[in-house]
Amino acid sequence: MSELVNGTQAIDRASALLIHILESSTPPLLSQLARTYEIPKSTTSRMLSALERQGLIRRDQQGAFIAGDVLTQFARSHNHDSVLVARVHSVLEKLALITGETSNLAVASNGEMKLIDQVDGHYLLGATNWVGRSIPFHASALGKVLLAYGAATIPLGKLEKLTTKTIISRPKLLTELENVRKKGYAIIIDELEEGLVAVAAPIREDDGRVVGAVSISGPSPRLTMRDLTKIGEVIIQEIHSLQANHEGKIGAA
Repeated sequence: MSELVNGTQAIDRASALLIHILESSTPPLLSQLARTYEIPKSTTSRMLSALERQGLIRRDQQGAFIAGDVLTQFARSHNHDSVLVARVHSVLEKLALITGETSNLAVASNGEMKLIDQVDGHYLLGATNWVGRSIPFHASALGKVLLAYGAATIPLGKLEKLTTKTIISRPKLLTELENVRKKGYAIIIDELEEGLVAVAAPIREDDGRVVGAVSISGPSPRLTMRDLTKIGEVIIQEIHSLQANHEGKIGAA
């Protein structure tokens, strides 16, 4: 029991040190932290070293402690998502209004596809909430765009077969991604779910990097291949308009 108490106490102390470092307006030194929390300097040093090894904190040029790469990258990625949502939401709204179908925005994050925004169309049939759901890259239009333009990589191992139309052959998928790059948009028909079709196009930063994808999806009885092709062109046009309106901060293929 004493070992458990000691371990819990150590975690509490290390957590307090981490929070203090993150909330400090001026990066604190080892001696300041030890004095503030009345912890022996040697013990404080060991705790800080453990946090530093995990990438949670690091030392600046003066030897003071600041947030580490793990936390700064996490904050940067989440802030980027919120900025992207704010800028692209109007495009999702317009696409949903024009087509009557569901529009989505997705990014690649830590090897997975993350849907971060959605606007439903006026049709009830096919209006599924995709935000937060885990969706494979290879079986979705959004995912194929992210793969085609290098925002994500094809996962290792066997590709999951979700329907009879899901592409699970890597050579066939690579050919599909080449076609996506040629057309500027990706289309799926019954690959993620039977009866579901979708088309997606990329969103770029001003330096040319693809940072996300926008899609329109709906039921196959309502959207033909001809419809999807037309919508793909509309998505590209709307993202180009977004680029013009935001002075090139976000563009399109």
